Amino acid sequence: MSTQTQEKRSIYVLGGAQTDFARNWHREGLGIEDMMKEALFGGLDATGLECRDIESVHVGNFVAELFCRQGQLGGMVAEMDPALSGVPTMRHEAACASGSMAMLSAMAEIEAGRYDLICVLGVEMMRNVSGEEAARHLGAAAVAGVEWTDAKYLWPRAFSDLYQTYSQRYGELDYRHLGEIARINYANAKRNPNAQTRKWTFEPGAFTTDDALNPVIEGFVRRNDCGQVTDGAAVVFLASEAGARQYAKRHGKSLGDLARIDGWGHRTAPMRFSAKIAEGADSPFVLPHVHQCIQDSFGRAGIHSPFDLDLIETHDCFAMTEYAAIDSFGITAPGESWKAIEDGTISADGRLPINPSGGLIGLGHPVGATGVRMMLDAQAQVTGRAGDCQVPGAKRAGILNIGGSATTIASFVVSQGS
Repeated sequence: MSTQTQEKRSIYVLGGAQTDFARNWHREGLGIEDMMKEALFGGLDATGLECRDIESVHVGNFVAELFCRQGQLGGMVAEMDPALSGVPTMRHEAACASGSMAMLSAMAEIEAGRYDLICVLGVEMMRNVSGEEAARHLGAAAVAGVEWTDAKYLWPRAFSDLYQTYSQRYGELDYRHLGEIARINYANAKRNPNAQTRKWTFEPGAFTTDDALNPVIEGFVRRNDCGQVTDGAAVVFLASEAGARQYAKRHGKSLGDLARIDGWGHRTAPMRFSAKIAEGADSPFVLPHVHQCIQDSFGRAGIHSPFDLDLIETHDCFAMTEYAAIDSFGITAPGESWKAIEDGTISADGRLPINPSGGLIGLGHPVGATGVRMMLDAQAQVTGRAGDCQVPGAKRAGILNIGGSATTIASFVVSQGS
């Protein structure tokens, strides 16, 4: 782990914006460029920045070539305003962790002293095709023609296998715990004005094993366990300490009014799910690299316990993913995530709320935008600007973003600046 001092690596989050994840842009006759542009200019308006302030742009996106037959997304940014023509751009892909890869790369440019203010923009357009076609496109994050080839919906099957692995390792999981994770995230989303599911209603029994109200999708995964297929974009602006001071002075703020990235982790595991499980065979954790990545972010942030955080925004592409995140964070011992669900730890008013935004299940999951959206929500929480989703008194947040079958892992610790 780097021994670089905190002062040298301080990176501030000035703010940003996201699109309304309930929108279907294809039905509106709009495309991915429109989505990117709305997020960018919404972020500029929210922060009081101008295009001429942006020194570099990093775009997170998974498979625009498949959903939209469109690549070269950085070039789209360059023509959104004359001041952006000539600004360097890069695009980053790591499945559902694409936005976090864009974030890490932007951070590295700031740490290297290249730039003082960088735009990170994540985007995915997914609702312009059928659900089955979307599932095929998203399958590009598995080993093509090898993994889960008999599944109609590949990723529900993949995380059903994670469910099965947990059950084999620690004893049969109780579906009530997964149902409660989903229920909490949908309930949290009700308070989020940008959530895809904020107007959804559920019958009693919708988070149980009732096959009519909550049918099986694949294996052990049921409909209401699943993150959403979502159109959306999100943007944040990162700054060096010098850039943040200049921004704060210009806007009558102090560094304490801003969010700061205190720690980060980034690990990549073998792509095949079976290889990941084999690597964890002798570990207390099913996915030890996820736990290690989180510990990397804790170590860089100088914290020692998940309870040094006030909230967590975690990857819940399925309820099982969040279940695995709970023990990976160290909230419980390995295999005992159910305890934090039963005792209310992860609830909105619990000791350590998880996904007060609604997460991928409630808020939505535009794949390339998710990592950026998590950072946007984390900075809003620690600066007291999360509106009806606000965790009272929150000063430090954790983030876990996962790509593929836990192949690419990114984690962050975000705090109120000083």
